[in-house]
Amino acid sequence: MKRKTKQILMLFFLVFLIFSVSGKLLTNVNDSTSYKNNSPKSSESQNTHNNYNYSENHKGINITTENYKEYYEAKGFCDYVVDGDTLDVSGVGRIRLVGIDTPERGQPGYQNATDFVKSKCLGKTLYLDIDDAENKDKYGRILAVVYVDGYNINAELLKEGYAQVLYIPPSEFDPYSWT
Repeated sequence: MKRKTKQILMLFFLVFLIFSVSGKLLTNVNDSTSYKNNSPKSSESQNTHNNYNYSENHKGINITTENYKEYYEAKGFCDYVVDGDTLDVSGVGRIRLVGIDTPERGQPGYQNATDFVKSKCLGKTLYLDIDDAENKDKYGRILAVVYVDGYNINAELLKEGYAQVLYIPPSEFDPYSWT
């Protein structure tokens, strides 16, 4: 019995090793993008984001801010914002905004990114386009583009300077197209 257990454990280890080496490579190519500083946003900058019209290729369908509700894969109420790129959606779970990275607690820009996501998402119904290529990260969070009030929040964070591109293949989304 002990020999079989050791063999099974060794097999799981080998499978884990193969998956961790083959293709789960972290690439953060856009290091030149910096997080927004702690200065308050001007009213001009707050108003210009309403003119953006984001689109992305999704399974041959052009999803824009006008038709995102037709093609979402999950929706739910945002009841908690963890930080600038992680939030909780009731009935769905913990969501990690795919394709972007915001500052961590204690880093410059953390509070601004978190407050931005709270102002846009907290207490609202979110529409989620879950990444079909890799639907969860290593922490079990669901990887998704979040739409609320007609906006791609992932792209908004990039446009407003609160986040930088973080592309981790495989992913169905190209966050570089949002900048």
